[in-house]
Amino acid sequence: MRRQWTESEKRILREIYPDSPTPHVVTILGRPERAVYHMATMLGIRKSDAYLASPAACRLRRGDNVGSASRFKKGQSAWNKGIHFDSGGRSAETRFRPGTVPPNHKPAGTTRISKDGYLEIKIAEGMYQWRLLHREIWKEAHGEYPARGTALIFKDGNKQNCNIANLEVLTRKELMLRNSVHNLPEEIKEVIRLNGVIRRKIHGK
Repeated sequence: MRRQWTESEKRILREIYPDSPTPHVVTILGRPERAVYHMATMLGIRKSDAYLASPAACRLRRGDNVGSASRFKKGQSAWNKGIHFDSGGRSAETRFRPGTVPPNHKPAGTTRISKDGYLEIKIAEGMYQWRLLHREIWKEAHGEYPARGTALIFKDGNKQNCNIANLEVLTRKELMLRNSVHNLPEEIKEVIRLNGVIRRKIHGK
């Protein structure tokens, strides 16, 4: 449980903290060091100038180059500069050589099936270079990807049939209607599809 500071402890802290090493204060009060520092801050108590100038407080002083003897000097070289590392054993036999190609590397042009069932193609080397194949085929045929707010669909519903003749761009509204009338007779489905084609032609003009 949290132990509250008594007035007697605060009085002792005020008396001994300014001129005593903090570990000594910790021992007398039986408090954790962080608790002593916190309460000293709360009470506005600081180490005295005489204590800060003493050898006991060298780690608290600033501006007197404490630890300068153990610092790197400007222009100083590391002790292991120019020394070739040799771990011994068979480490060198198992290291990758410069230009080594991982066994799972896939060259540009490779296709794979995504977790959603779409075909993807690697368009270049490096990370994040896989693209949806049907979108790349559409771009190659039309010079650009379908416009934002539209959907590129497969006419036969097969996500892996990326033939350009099987691809079609619909607005989101048309896609919604297409999905909502999938149980209608084929003749009505065709009329709805042609209606969408005609509307797109009119809007294009």
